[in-house]
Amino acid sequence: MRHRGLFILLYFLTGALMMYSQELVAPRDTVLPVIGDTIATAVTDSTVLASDSTQSKQVGLDAPVIYQAKDSMVMTAGNWAYLYGEGDVKYQQIGLQAENIEMSLDSSLVFAKFGLDSIGEEFGYPLFKDGDQEYESKTMRYNFNTKKGYITDVITQQGEGFVTAGRTKKMDDDVLNMVGGKYTTCDEHDHPHFYIQMTKAKVRPKKNIVTGPVYMVIEDVPLYPIGLPFCFFPFSSTYSSGVIMPTYADDSQRGFGLRDGGYYFALSDYIDLAVTGEVYTKGSWGLQAQSSYKKRYRFSGNFNAAYQVSKYGDKGLADYSLSKDFRLNWTHSQDPKANPYRTFSASVNFQTSSFDRNSAYGIYNPNTTNNTKGSSINITQRFPNNPLTLSATMNVNQNSKDSMISMTLPDLTITLSRIFPFKRKNPVGKERWYEKISMSYSGYFRNSITTKEDQLFKSNLIKDWKNSFEHSIPVSATFTAFKYINISPSFNYKESWYTSKITQQFDPQLNKLVNRDTTYGFYRIYNYNASLSASTTLYGFYKPLPFLGDKVEMIRHRFEPSVSISAAPDFGSSIFGFYDHYQYIDTNGDPIDYVYSPFAHNGSIPSGKQGSLNFSLDNNVEMKIKSDKDTTGFRKISLIDKLSLGMSYNMAADSFKWSDLSVGLRLKFSKSYTLNLNGQFDTYTYGADKNGKPIRLDIPRWKAGKGIGRLRSTGTSFSYTFNNDTFKKWFGGETDSNIPEDNVGDGELENLTAENQDGENPDGEGKSEGGRLRGKKKDTGEYDADGYLISKIPWSLSFNYSMQLRYGDFDPNRLEYKYKLTHALSFNGNIQPTKNWSFNFNATYDFDNNKISFMTCNVTRNLHCFQMSASFVPVGPYKSYTFSIAVSSSLLKDLKYNQSSSAREGQSWY
Repeated sequence: MRHRGLFILLYFLTGALMMYSQELVAPRDTVLPVIGDTIATAVTDSTVLASDSTQSKQVGLDAPVIYQAKDSMVMTAGNWAYLYGEGDVKYQQIGLQAENIEMSLDSSLVFAKFGLDSIGEEFGYPLFKDGDQEYESKTMRYNFNTKKGYITDVITQQGEGFVTAGRTKKMDDDVLNMVGGKYTTCDEHDHPHFYIQMTKAKVRPKKNIVTGPVYMVIEDVPLYPIGLPFCFFPFSSTYSSGVIMPTYADDSQRGFGLRDGGYYFALSDYIDLAVTGEVYTKGSWGLQAQSSYKKRYRFSGNFNAAYQVSKYGDKGLADYSLSKDFRLNWTHSQDPKANPYRTFSASVNFQTSSFDRNSAYGIYNPNTTNNTKGSSINITQRFPNNPLTLSATMNVNQNSKDSMISMTLPDLTITLSRIFPFKRKNPVGKERWYEKISMSYSGYFRNSITTKEDQLFKSNLIKDWKNSFEHSIPVSATFTAFKYINISPSFNYKESWYTSKITQQFDPQLNKLVNRDTTYGFYRIYNYNASLSASTTLYGFYKPLPFLGDKVEMIRHRFEPSVSISAAPDFGSSIFGFYDHYQYIDTNGDPIDYVYSPFAHNGSIPSGKQGSLNFSLDNNVEMKIKSDKDTTGFRKISLIDKLSLGMSYNMAADSFKWSDLSVGLRLKFSKSYTLNLNGQFDTYTYGADKNGKPIRLDIPRWKAGKGIGRLRSTGTSFSYTFNNDTFKKWFGGETDSNIPEDNVGDGELENLTAENQDGENPDGEGKSEGGRLRGKKKDTGEYDADGYLISKIPWSLSFNYSMQLRYGDFDPNRLEYKYKLTHALSFNGNIQPTKNWSFNFNATYDFDNNKISFMTCNVTRNLHCFQMSASFVPVGPYKSYTFSIAVSSSLLKDLKYNQSSSAREGQSWY
């Protein structure tokens, strides 16, 4: 039964009189009735004392004290109240909960302690709350009037850590004076795995801890040498700037050093900045700046810039090397609601080719094996009720294998979407043929360069950079003939503006043409072509014979033939002046008439008269089968998603009129995997000169009796990931994602209740043994519907395979090219054999040398309040390792042990 009492203490609560000058006042009740109790009689003192001329000072509490107990309450004649079974006392913002509570109604004193069950286990520890501060202990004595208390075996959370002490005095200003205290981030409060032993300490909640002499204790083993005469722990719940403490480093190549130290700037509520650096005794150093920013409904992003100077060996000796590297990473995304007409995005990953190699932990980055890196920044402006679009882009592509870099800055695009210039604003009657004519416009301004990365900032903007302004105006229309044939005439006009051209001449020493001179000015070239195409769609249906079964309802074949004719003049003719003719005598004494484009460095236009007849065939085959899983009773299966063939015949060419036969195949094996194959078939035969070099002959293969074509090149790539659910999906069965919510085990319920902001569980379930903070936390795992423990070992294995088959060396005996197969394989995986162990790896395989070319492995172990991790490269030229064991909490991240080796040491493991 619950009991709730309300009492007011005035003076001594024993019948004293309240006196005012020149007036006799009857006293108030000394004991107010206990709400909900059978005793509800108010006792009134009949004695009246003469009043004093001096006004009395009021003594007592300023608000009622509400108390209750789940089991029972006992009131004694000595004005003591005893609460048994989850006692709860509240006074203003102060609350006290405990299994046993003793209250003195005369002196405003409260004493709380734990309870013992039938087997002698402790439970119901006192929990004291003062506002948002909580203190849990074994015993507590508190005075509501003075707001002072004496606590034994207290536990309180300050910041990311916990403070415990055997004896503690709570002062009226909420300061805790402790003797024999401990500070730790381990939540095993009775036996923490590590802690900082504080001989004496003063705790100012949410502000700081100031201590006397301290020393480290790990697994109950005191480490007296690791001690300090005093210590200061600051706490802050507000966003503020501060110093980032560096960590110690030991590298055999760089020497001793300090790294990742600097200053954190809390610039505003939307952006921050962390500036850190590293320095080593052998001269290497580096700086890094990191920033994150976000404004709700507007934009978000992060920025990371680093510069490092790496020195290896001794200056003046052969092994000495000095490298300067930098890295710039920037990502920016705009919220779609910010501006419907303007978008801005950035994805920058720019760094020197040797940055990862010289970085202390760069080789353990999975992206280290990626030789190409790309960066782009784009801004696009659209206009309401207007087909015009403006776009500006910067693109940078890097190849760390040969340190080549290609940059386009800027890449401006002006686009006018398709319009119908002859369409009537107020049409009456049927649509006229000329209203179907449409046109669009695209303009491109590009300024680009391809060079070595160390020459990028030394290049000349006019002489080394390539710039051009290109215009494209396509005009087209679509008409229907005989209801089923689509006729599409089109005309395309392209024009390019350049600022330079390069003339060439023959160099007999090099036996090739070389650039002779570059002239600068305004140069305009153009080209145009016209085409006419016709296409249609045919369907074929096939129903299997009855004796084959009734599972297959129908097979459908969609056939889309298309034929087109295109024509263009010879822009390589001297009439246009877009190509130069150069005559020279080669080393064999033969006269050579060479035709080249002086604008080839920017992009030339096609030469030769064009009169092509193009053919293409697209095929799709689907099967409709009966299915009980579909609501319609049928299900479609794609047998051949797409099979396309294309070929052209140039009627205007004097030789080699047939083009290669292009073939494309797409097969859908499942919802998650589609196979794409594309191939080119050579349609001509080959011969050999007197030196055995191949010569392409103007003889089609079908005339030589060698078929329609011979495969010139093909390739494909695919990737797949195996995990716990893969085989269940293949062979049926319930996946982990289908486990019903009501099968969640006790461990998950405990995690869910731990998310309660107040740290309480109103239903009383999922608590740890012995109390709210004390006791070992339970984690019983997950259970299925039958009550059996679900034992899961999460794992995944992913691989990516790419293959390309193409012409290789020429065989003069067979007069055919040999095939050359190039393929690449990369794979990665991870497994978590237990709750605390985790392993992952990333590797690439070299098919030429038949071995793993590069591999990184990472092992982590959760040691409760510690984190152990190891990374190593077991094979390849970068064989090395790192090992670390550190406190999990970021507050004490400097309490760690690191050991590592460098790939430059050249150690042999086996």
